[in-house]
Amino acid sequence: MSRPIRKAVFPVAGMGTRFLPATKANPKEMLPIVDKPLIQYAAEEAVGAGATELVFITGRNKRSIEDHFDKAYELETELEKRGKDRMLSVVQDILPDDVTCIYIRQAEPLGLGHAVLCARPVVGDEPFAVILADDLIDGGALSCLQQMVNAYNTYGASVLAVEPVDPRETDRYGIVKTTPVTERVGRVDRIVEKPKPTEAPSNLAVVGRYILTPRIFTLLEETERGAGGEIQLTDAIAMLLAEESVMAYQFQGKRYDCGDKLGYLVATVEHALAHPELKESFAEYLGRYVGARLPR
Repeated sequence: MSRPIRKAVFPVAGMGTRFLPATKANPKEMLPIVDKPLIQYAAEEAVGAGATELVFITGRNKRSIEDHFDKAYELETELEKRGKDRMLSVVQDILPDDVTCIYIRQAEPLGLGHAVLCARPVVGDEPFAVILADDLIDGGALSCLQQMVNAYNTYGASVLAVEPVDPRETDRYGIVKTTPVTERVGRVDRIVEKPKPTEAPSNLAVVGRYILTPRIFTLLEETERGAGGEIQLTDAIAMLLAEESVMAYQFQGKRYDCGDKLGYLVATVEHALAHPELKESFAEYLGRYVGARLPR
């Protein structure tokens, strides 16, 4: 029987240069989608899939992430004094009481692989999840990570979330070649970091969700700097393929690339249209706005 996934790692040390100047002093993971920051969506997904220890790999100017998940005594006291019970509940219920947050500083920006390696003292010899908050995934009734946990429990191997992408955009992703196992699961035969479209083994891209066995830590220690002078998680996974099975899972749901300005705006609009308090009035506004600009 597979060991449960109790720990989730969130690499949040990146500078978010695509969103400057908004991210000059505010982490990109704290950018809101309607009324919740990206990192909260990611944390909720991890907790919903069974994680009880959230490990944040942070950098400079990331203190607001810690503050967000910390207790806010002054705010809670003021909300209670004013009788704003619903808002008080929102603030107090960001994470369940049995969930622990751990923060580790990544001293140098040496890439995703290095960020994951920084989590080793906390993760130890357990399998664990990695979630990139940039990728906001709406899995519907079953979150992307929960789907992957189910696959992990079935196959007892590392699992990578994948989806088909435009073949012209393979140089933006890690790309896998797989041998099909089921409709949504394939055994990874090869993985390449950001290949040119003419050199890509497929158009099946790895996106921001991973379940990894602890063997990956030793391989990351052995991984030399690759693309961009960084330690690439993809390179370590390529080494892992020689020792263990790695499964690719085509998740059900919709991914929003919130590391991209257009993707972020699309996520904001579509989540607003699904928001219980806003959906009707926002849909009405959009209808008026678009209608006023259509040619007559």
